[in-house]
Amino acid sequence: MSELTVQVPGQRGANITMCLAKSEDCVQREMSGLTRSSQVPYKRWKDTDIRVHEEQSGNNEPSNEGVCTIPKQADLEDSKTRSSGMSETFTVEEAVEAIGFGMFQWKLSMLTGVAWMADAMEMMLLSIAAPQLRCEWRLSSWKVAFITTLVFIGMMLSSSLWGNISDKYGRKVCLILCMVWTLYYGLLSAFAPVYGWILVLRGLVGFGLGGAPQSVTLYTEFLPVKTRGISIILLGVFWAVGAVFEVLLAMMIMPTLGWKWLLAFSTFPLVIFAASCCWLPESARFDVLRGREDKALNTLKQVAASNGSSMPTGRLISNTQTDRGSIRDLFIPEYRKTTLLIWFIWLCSAFSYYGLVLLTTELFQAGSPCSVTDNSSMEPQCNLECKYLTFRDYEDLLWTTFAEFPGILISVWMIDRIGRRKSMALCFLAFSLCILPLYVCTQRTLLTVFIFIARACITAGWQVAYVYTPEVFPTATRAIGIGTSSGMARVGALVTPFIALVLLKTSVYLTLSVYLICCLLGTVASWALPMETTGRSLEESTKNTTEQKHMERPHGSETAETSSNTSP
Repeated sequence: MSELTVQVPGQRGANITMCLAKSEDCVQREMSGLTRSSQVPYKRWKDTDIRVHEEQSGNNEPSNEGVCTIPKQADLEDSKTRSSGMSETFTVEEAVEAIGFGMFQWKLSMLTGVAWMADAMEMMLLSIAAPQLRCEWRLSSWKVAFITTLVFIGMMLSSSLWGNISDKYGRKVCLILCMVWTLYYGLLSAFAPVYGWILVLRGLVGFGLGGAPQSVTLYTEFLPVKTRGISIILLGVFWAVGAVFEVLLAMMIMPTLGWKWLLAFSTFPLVIFAASCCWLPESARFDVLRGREDKALNTLKQVAASNGSSMPTGRLISNTQTDRGSIRDLFIPEYRKTTLLIWFIWLCSAFSYYGLVLLTTELFQAGSPCSVTDNSSMEPQCNLECKYLTFRDYEDLLWTTFAEFPGILISVWMIDRIGRRKSMALCFLAFSLCILPLYVCTQRTLLTVFIFIARACITAGWQVAYVYTPEVFPTATRAIGIGTSSGMARVGALVTPFIALVLLKTSVYLTLSVYLICCLLGTVASWALPMETTGRSLEESTKNTTEQKHMERPHGSETAETSSNTSP
């Protein structure tokens, strides 16, 4: 390394100009207050260090005191990069914001929406096939309810497991595995010969369906802040389409071919997903958190190319965290209260939603709420007395299913105007108000109207919960957060058949009161949430790395710190 020594005149406070012979760059430094022991990193050229020694009177040799070291250019460029803020680096969040919403997000919404559609069809299947199973196998009400309960037990047991797999091994891996699993056992259940087999196979279908909410995790992590809320809500359109499609399919198949063919045809969206999953991308946020910056960068470049937009310049910042997908991270002080409240909100949502779906077929078969407790009309004693769903029952079921669409429109209108928390609270309260008229012996038309409005409200509230949950948890625990929330939802869903199908035979008023109180408590829980996520960027890690802490400093803080360390 070459070294240039400049003798400093004895007068303090003079300007010094130093130039290299092979460079046009020069540096001027005000020498005011320079002490003998100070070292000032100021300017560097290539691999040359410039040292300035103060001249000692009566001595021609420079002393070792008063050395001013001017560092190398490579170090200076790093210092400039740090002090210039985000000009040379960017995060996944900034890349997603710069790329925006475009063709890539539309294609991803279609593929994840197909998974959502399959989930809805499997859920609607429970209430549609139940009357025919009851008649064909001469099942009592509790046995019919147990089929539905086993599906939800499978979902409850697997939701956290799928969330853990998603956080540890990737969103893409998790989603493909759970959908293929559901397709396989969904087809097998169509060949179930006896009641025992239908229990086992539908339970395994439920185990696969427990991973369906991870489609929301993957979709959320590619959405910019401005469009995130509305985009996730509109993903619920696929759920509504799936529910409507299942009713239409049942109208055509059940009267002629029976429930087995309905189970087989209901796997059609899963077949589409399995054939298209090779295009499914891995989340760039997950790749960065796992330390695979190159793969994340390639994914972001593909997204930018698909959208016809440009990537930010510079280096992608990594924020690695190895301990991902741990349930205990949901209970750190910052998230403990939020986690418990979200779990309760999901439980109330599923309990009320699926309860209303099951109540609809029971109330329509009875004709009015007042005749539900007439056991002779609802609990057949022999096969000839069974009441299959009629064409009018399917029509009314179809109309109430169409309530999914107004529910989505309601949530789209509310979510960014009044916020996530108030939207959920308002939907729970509106559902409770719609339950009250059912205490009166209403006509079938009014019964359909109130069920329609109630279903729209609970659909809207649950959709907002699907938006709020991935926004409030960081990337390291986002999938396990959604997974455990979905598991709590299945707890409510597996209990609700015994309320909507069994308790209903004893007392319609007691049954309605259970759902009324549940949603009032859901209203309180929504108001009590400590954090509003509207317009908030997604967090990446539960632990800040040194590099992330550095990037969170205000612009110029690095320079200010350097100056304070080098000032005389």
